[in-house]
Amino acid sequence: MDAWWQCEIPYPDVAKNITDAADSVRASLPNSYCDPATAARHFDEVMDEFAYCDEVGMNVVCIEHHAGINSMIGSNPMITGALARQTKKVRVLSLGTLVSLRPDPVRVAEEYATADTMLRGRFDIGFVKSGGTEMASANMQPVNNEERFWEAIDLVQKALTSHDGPVSWEGKHFHHRHINIWPGPYQRPMPPMWAATGDPRSAAEVGRRGFRHVLVLRGPEGTKSAYEAHRNARREAGLPKVTTDNFAYAAMVYVGDTHDEGVEVGSQLLWFLNTSLKSAPQYNKFLPGAAPPQAAPGLYRTKPKVDAGIGFKDAEKGVTTASQNSQKLMALTAKEAMDQGILFAGSPDTVHKQITEFYDKVGGFGHLVLIGRSGHMTHAESMKGIKLFGEEVLPRLREIAPIEVG
Repeated sequence: MDAWWQCEIPYPDVAKNITDAADSVRASLPNSYCDPATAARHFDEVMDEFAYCDEVGMNVVCIEHHAGINSMIGSNPMITGALARQTKKVRVLSLGTLVSLRPDPVRVAEEYATADTMLRGRFDIGFVKSGGTEMASANMQPVNNEERFWEAIDLVQKALTSHDGPVSWEGKHFHHRHINIWPGPYQRPMPPMWAATGDPRSAAEVGRRGFRHVLVLRGPEGTKSAYEAHRNARREAGLPKVTTDNFAYAAMVYVGDTHDEGVEVGSQLLWFLNTSLKSAPQYNKFLPGAAPPQAAPGLYRTKPKVDAGIGFKDAEKGVTTASQNSQKLMALTAKEAMDQGILFAGSPDTVHKQITEFYDKVGGFGHLVLIGRSGHMTHAESMKGIKLFGEEVLPRLREIAPIEVG
């Protein structure tokens, strides 16, 4: 098993009474509440933490979000380019530029190829469906977003793998007469592809395409169901079985010297859930097309039933949409988050035990993505967590070899 560290570079320095009163801290909180000097300090600290991951041999992840305090990384390619100069050994995953919201996926392919060249092939590409708040900030509408998502990915792949002169693209949502990106990617035919999605239909498509499948904060039942949909789709399509290297899981992770210290400091990661997931309905769940038709009626219920293992169930085999999953996660305690497999916190021994137990529950995965810093965690606390995980936990996880699953 390999590990990837991430921090979205949030801005937690807004008074609670202001965030509580805000319509949405991920869409409409004015940037007048952001002090430029404080923001610059956060960037400096996290970039140093990314560089320290290179020292301990832990891969890094760059996430992109827009218009809110949950993430100040509004330009994923810019940070990825900086990481090309700050890191020397580890791989960098872009997870990811919101391709369905960008008017020209070919430009995205150019950015990816440039990053891959600067990193001399240490680059992975990750695709994510945009959240409701990003729809508003990108001036887009969610109807047909999933169609745009997969077509944009197809167009990015064609641009990255076309090396013999200009080609064209005439699709349903994108049209491009002249595609001839320079430079092409360093890795041929293209860098490895990831996709972060959890609903069965999208999970099946990830499986058919052979992408690495990452689940984010979905807990054991949702993760296991999505992995199964991935494998079933490959089997039904007559494709070969995959190994656990095809699967990844993202959770909040913190390691302290003792179990109590790890839980106490790691609980600060929950800020991401109880603050940054707060978004107004008009920016999220009530947007037309934001949820499958069979799941939409449940969004209007004031008190939907919650299942501890899955959350708000839709009509597709008990797997939640991303927006429903976000609602389920808000206001969890550290113990509840640990019980649900979205927070691994404690000493090196207890964190290793939590991860391997989760691994067994979901049927195995080859990559752990650590949400390693969020909220009011200090730079010193974050650096300590990276050090202890990299030196005390990661070597043991790397003993877990890929196995065939089908």
